[in-house]
Amino acid sequence: MRIRIVDAFTDRPFSGNPAGVLLLNGADAFPDDTWLQNVALEVNHAETAFAHPLPEGGEADWALRWFTPAAEVAMCGHATLATAHVLHTTGVHEGPVRFATRSGVLVATPAADGSVTLDFPTAPLTRIDPPAGLAEALGAEPLTVLDTGPNVGDLLVEVADEKTVRSLGPDLKALAAHSERGVIATARAEDPARGYDFVSRCFFPNLGIDEDPVTGSAHTALAPFWSERLGRPGLTGLQASPRSGRVRTELRGDRTLLTGRAVTVIEGELLA
Repeated sequence: MRIRIVDAFTDRPFSGNPAGVLLLNGADAFPDDTWLQNVALEVNHAETAFAHPLPEGGEADWALRWFTPAAEVAMCGHATLATAHVLHTTGVHEGPVRFATRSGVLVATPAADGSVTLDFPTAPLTRIDPPAGLAEALGAEPLTVLDTGPNVGDLLVEVADEKTVRSLGPDLKALAAHSERGVIATARAEDPARGYDFVSRCFFPNLGIDEDPVTGSAHTALAPFWSERLGRPGLTGLQASPRSGRVRTELRGDRTLLTGRAVTVIEGELLA
């Protein structure tokens, strides 16, 4: 079968967040979980997406699962964007595509400009007291800490400013004790004239990912947090990782729209 590496939430190769994409054409079920996990470990990117077509007439068009090199995850934005990009650019699927996932049916809609908009559930945010040791593990004093609910599984941590976010060097082993998946650090943009409203960085040591380059699922929590703060439903987030990437967000109540682009950088044949 064909395997592709796609850079998501970017319009340039070698930036954004790379994801492996395998379309299991004609399959009526996923292969054994051990095989899926081994492929994801071999690809060794933050996520590898596996999708197979579903019978016509159902609530979804394709079944979709995501694996990190260490575990399966409940929701992944950049690998969903990457999968939709492959379906559309190869002509396998035209128009909006509905994915059946562990997080329900997720819809990806292509636009004429080449971007793709994902319709994801908005993360329920619950403010909590900063856990003991979090400041030391993160390397910055939290201003606000929120639990992001079961689909995302992170702590959302607001820190003082953009400079603080960019300079973080967390103790990843210590950080792993504070949430199911990891920690999202965020702050308001220093200068919105640069084209983004807030910045973030995402650390997921529990999934074998020290720092994720651009995280769609995290923006289902960042969108409601910053939309309330800034008083606008539509925003742009910059994930300030070394590869970097931008996510346009639009809050629609219990749903969040995430828009970005993607670029296929590698295509080959999986022999195993």
